[in-house]
Amino acid sequence: MTKVLAIDGPSGAGKGTVARAVAQALNWAYVDTGAMYRAVAWKVRGQALPIDDEERVVAVADAAVFELDFRRVVIDGEDVTGFIRTSEMDVAAATVARMPRVRSVLVARQRDYAAAGPVVMEGRDIGTVVFPDAMVKLYLDATPEERASRRARDLAHGLSKASEIWVVASALERRDRLDRTREASPLTRADDAILIETTGVPASDVIAWVLRIVRDRLGEETPADEH
Repeated sequence: MTKVLAIDGPSGAGKGTVARAVAQALNWAYVDTGAMYRAVAWKVRGQALPIDDEERVVAVADAAVFELDFRRVVIDGEDVTGFIRTSEMDVAAATVARMPRVRSVLVARQRDYAAAGPVVMEGRDIGTVVFPDAMVKLYLDATPEERASRRARDLAHGLSKASEIWVVASALERRDRLDRTREASPLTRADDAILIETTGVPASDVIAWVLRIVRDRLGEETPADEH
């Protein structure tokens, strides 16, 4: 069994917040696989290449050098953290993520991270495709209204509190549809993944719950302040 905590789920379900906090608490590596697809899409756009040309996108992905941590996303030495969380990149990343050969390249990179040590990895196909033998598999979800509300308030995605919820909800619905209907590694819950419904639940409670699950699997004692 691979020492991986696989966290899957749709946008706005809380994957990033939970995954980063849990990785820091466990002192494990953290990988946002969605950021890898976004970074590749950003690189393709920056080179003025057609985003739907799989041959060229594969070449970019195959040559890319990633540096990923809790705060930064770097591709080929360039910090793109502040550029890849936009509605335009949402669409571009979804296009790139539908390409089987691109997924094959990036999945291989993602598996390399686990070879280097324990990792918390978030995405949409971690428990189903990337690490079907992950130590713990979670699937985070929330109602469409909750996810849209969170995303509308998420400054990391270039939005603000003034963002129209219905506009955000429409964009999320489109992204969900693309992710769930793509032929290559569609968004779906693994049969053995633990479902965590985050609607109305404070992030701190979800984080504490996940830490208990992982530490129980590891056979470690949970600190008293997490009970």
